[in-house]
Formats: sequence, C-alpha cells, structure tokens
Amino acid sequence: MRDVAIIGVGMIPFGRRDEDSLMDLLAYASLKALDDAGLGDKSVNAVYVGNMGGGIIQHQTAIASSLVDRLSLLPAAAETVENGPASGGSAVKNGLLAVASGYYDYVLVVGGEKMREVTGWKATDFVSTMTHPEVEYPYGVTLPGMAGMFTRLYMEKYGVTREHLTAVAIKNQDMGALNPYAHVEMSISREGILDSPHSVVNNPPVADPLHLYDACPVSDGAAAVILCPLEIAKKTGKPPVLIAGFGQATDTHTLQERDDPTDLKAVSLAAKQAFEMAKLKPADIHVAELHDAFTILEIAESEHVGFFKKGEGAIAALAGKTKLGGQIPINVSGGLKARGHPVGATGVAQVVEITFQLRHELPKNRQVKGAENGLTVNFGGFGNNVLAFVLRRVQQ
Repeated sequence: MRDVAIIGVGMIPFGRRDEDSLMDLLAYASLKALDDAGLGDKSVNAVYVGNMGGGIIQHQTAIASSLVDRLSLLPAAAETVENGPASGGSAVKNGLLAVASGYYDYVLVVGGEKMREVTGWKATDFVSTMTHPEVEYPYGVTLPGMAGMFTRLYMEKYGVTREHLTAVAIKNQDMGALNPYAHVEMSISREGILDSPHSVVNNPPVADPLHLYDACPVSDGAAAVILCPLEIAKKTGKPPVLIAGFGQATDTHTLQERDDPTDLKAVSLAAKQAFEMAKLKPADIHVAELHDAFTILEIAESEHVGFFKKGEGAIAALAGKTKLGGQIPINVSGGLKARGHPVGATGVAQVVEITFQLRHELPKNRQVKGAENGLTVNFGGFGNNVLAFVLRRVQQ
C-alpha cells in the first residue's frame, strides 16, 4: 500500500446559494482544488463525489458522471458515494484506497449538497430518511429528536448542563465569524442565548433540552481535495499533508438497541483504528474537526476519541481547553455549528480545514500555532456509521 497525501484543496462559502445549481457548487470547489494542486491540464484518474440528497431534493442521480463531463475530465472513472452525513468521509476513504492500492495516481474527491432548495421542514425530513425505515422514520423520528434524547441521557449520566452546551455554541460561533467559508458569520453571547429575558425568543427550543443555537444550520456548499501518492506530493513545493490513518466503524441502526445509548462505540472504534494506523495517540493531535451537528456531539466525541475521559468533555469546553490556544483546539473552523452542514460536503470540508491548518496557511486568528497532526470525525446517521482520519504534516 502506498502512502497517500493531499496536494490540493478547494472550498466555497457555505450558506444559501440560490443562484447556483448543485453541479455549480461541485464544479466550483473541484476547480479550486485542481488549481491548488497545480495540475494544470493534467487530468485526474478518478472522481468520487460525496452526496446524500441529490436524488431526493434535486431529482438528480449519476452526479459523479455529470461532474466529470462538466469539468472535461473524461474519461476519468466516476462514482457517487452516499453514506448519510458521512458521505464526504466515505468519498475520501474511497479515494484514499484507490490511490493507496496503486491503481490511480490522481484522484479528485468532492462533497456537496444543495439543501436550501427546500424548506427547513423538508430538509429535516430528507435527513431523517436515514433513520430506521420500520421502527423510527414512520413514527416521525428526526435527527434533532434523537439528539435531544441523547443530550438528556448525557445530562443525567455525566452532569452536562446548558451552561456547558452554551460554551460550545459560543466558541464555535466566534470561530465561524472569522471563517470566510462559514454559513453563520456571527458571534453570540451567553446573555443573548441563555440569561437574557429574551433568550427564549432569541434561542427557542428545537428538541428539548437543545435550543436553536445548539444546532447546525441547513446549508448549501461543497468542498474538494486532490489525492496522490506521497512521493509525487513531495515534488509539488507545498508541505505535503499525509493521510496517516483512517478508521470506519458501525453501530446498531437504532439507539434503543444499544446497551448504553450514550456510548458512541462507532466513534471510539473508528478513531482507534485511525490512531493505530497513524502510530499516534490522542495526545499527539494538535487540532481536530469533530462532527458537531449538535453541541452535545462535540462534547461526546471529544471524550470518545480519547481527548478527555468520559464526563470531562463538558468541563473542558467550559474551561476553554478546546478553544484556539487551548489544550486541544476543536472546530476552529466554526464546525458544523457555524461553518454549516451541507451533509455530503461536511466530511470533505473537515479534511480541507485540517489541511489548511497543517500547511500553516491560515491567519493568526484561526491558525493553531505549530500544528503538525490533525483529526477529523465524520458522524453518519446517529453514530451508526462513522469515519475518522488522522492527518500529518510531512517535513521536507
């Protein structure tokens, strides 16, 4: 197996993009990644597209085939990858394995979604189609509903409070306000969403005990990466970013079948596999992008990947240990919470952000000083299909 590196990244601002089609979003991000990789007229061997909603929302399938033609990358191989909100991570994994096997030298991986084309209620319903088709979806179970139940259980077991959740929300909104790619470029205050007499209006419940600012927005957007063998990447002149390890694991499709619904086993297993492959430990990570579709998930994932012991993730967040400059900066991009969550794009966008960090390309107000190793966690379903990647800056 060959070592695989990232030589190009591209992302477009997330948000509401009424003027662009789904194919526009994917093409823009792809062209930015191709340009960043310096490939010029050299084509890629294969294209993997992470997308969950094209067939449902845009009534469009064969998305990867369409994109290859749109970008004049023919006759490159093309595949669309669907794995719920972890579609982007799965697309990266497929591209990684294709290059590692020696079959392809240059692979484009792009994830994208155009979710604002429908109402928020319809978007919630579309995302909920990933729930169990017999015992959950027919009865109106939604992902916010699952997150609310998970949060209540976590509160009861580990003493998490709304104060802890608010600390995560404020941190990520502050970082999103500094990120030009973020959907929500707005800071919030504790008083505005928790203490003010108007906080119920400013921050209404969405799935008790979760409130509006505990949840990510519905977003349009796309992100892309170019993968190639490390030996080729070393000749490009940019600091190569090695995909040093990856892991993927699954858990029961329904929460009620788990021995302990607060135990995100797939997160722990995927991270463990990634760390073992990379020959690194959680303590070696300098920056992480965790899948915070809801504030509770950042707290829970920070424990399940090994940054903190069970029950200490919330305390760490409130103490500022996960801020820029803290013990382990998490979601310096603003995370899903502020950058946004076009579901097919998220896993790729996480990898793009860590690549920026490990190349040391970001402005001081977003750059983790001296970052050499990074982690991403892309959370599919409600923790029933999870991917983790460990990235490492390669010294030349």
